[in-house]
Amino acid sequence: MGKTIAEKIFESHLRDEPFEGTKVLALDRVLCHEITTPVAIADLEWRGKDRVFDKSKIKAVIDHVTPSKDSKTALQAKMLRDWARRHELKDFFDVGHNGVCHALFPEKGYIHPGFTVIMGDSHTCTHGAFGAFAAGVGTTDLEVGILKGVCAFREPATIRINLNGDLPQGVYAKDVILFVIGQLGVNGATDHVIEFAGDVVEKMSMEARMTLCNMAIEAGGTCGICMPDQVTVDYLWPFIQDQYQSKDAALEDYQKWQSDVDANYAKVLDFDLSSLEPHVTFDYKPDCVKPVAEMAGAPVDQIYIGTCTNGRIEDLRVAAAILKGRKIADSVRGIVSPATPKIFSQALNEGIIQIFMEAGFCVTNPTCGACLGMSNGVLSEGEVCASTSNRNFNGRMGKGGMVHLMSPATAAATAVAGVITDARAL
Repeated sequence: MGKTIAEKIFESHLRDEPFEGTKVLALDRVLCHEITTPVAIADLEWRGKDRVFDKSKIKAVIDHVTPSKDSKTALQAKMLRDWARRHELKDFFDVGHNGVCHALFPEKGYIHPGFTVIMGDSHTCTHGAFGAFAAGVGTTDLEVGILKGVCAFREPATIRINLNGDLPQGVYAKDVILFVIGQLGVNGATDHVIEFAGDVVEKMSMEARMTLCNMAIEAGGTCGICMPDQVTVDYLWPFIQDQYQSKDAALEDYQKWQSDVDANYAKVLDFDLSSLEPHVTFDYKPDCVKPVAEMAGAPVDQIYIGTCTNGRIEDLRVAAAILKGRKIADSVRGIVSPATPKIFSQALNEGIIQIFMEAGFCVTNPTCGACLGMSNGVLSEGEVCASTSNRNFNGRMGKGGMVHLMSPATAAATAVAGVITDARAL
């Protein structure tokens, strides 16, 4: 019987199996940010184990509230900053160099096919887009990862999602993943890896694949994963060109991280997306989705474009193309947060930042702040946000606030109209 890519990664990284079905894996990357890591740091200090297993494999960033908004968030940042300096972590990104973790770390070339990756953040599954096993973990697992470079998992079964056909014009990766979550439900992939495959995935950029995998957790998935191919090689080439004689050699090596044709899956789902429409969420769960047409005209107060789901340059270009020469409605406010300094700089050079500003958007530094209602765009009770983020839980962006998840295209069109709008109408 063949193996899935997840099974191959588990097999290649297995350190121990203390109990049947519990696999202790060696870690290639331990990622850290200032919200969850300080708790782990404090506990390691209290236990007299203030050490790191390999400072070259630990990457840290201050990204959730940056710059700090109050004394509490300043303390969290200081704890991570002091810890990174104490252990001489080369890859620590402080204010001015920092960006949204799940955009910044791939951009730096830290994630490769076949890697094992953990972080104290549920959207760590984003990194599976590179053919890696990447999972969000709790404080105890994060501590062990930092200290010993290992993490214990129950080996997850895999659900295969085959996405076929040609996406219609004006339909994007965000629409695809919202549709898939609507089909699976918020618990439909609990304790499973979601493996994305098919014509649609093969034609996607790495940015689009990261959008897919980013929201695997919203269906309960441990990890979303795409099998590496030429698109992966092209994206990583600046970082791996010293390791391989050619891109063809890299691609040949990465073939070992492909699922076998006779691999066993818990479930296989096939979707033809040739007639897929733009989608948007309603209510307070990510599986509450409808075509945008069914929500058209619903009023909003704020539009937010950014986050680890849709704050990359590809996303900003799509939104800017709709906003160019237009103004946002007087009844709404717009906020855009490029996900990393590199993306901000690129958007600036391409004139995208100017387009957003002329349209009436507030452009902020790279930050996660608004996404989880901590800073830079918190909602008041009763307000509604059209957001390119990944989570629409009750109060997610502010107590009593409502969030509608959508693509950057839909968000831009909604900003112009002042109500939820299908971008294809513009």
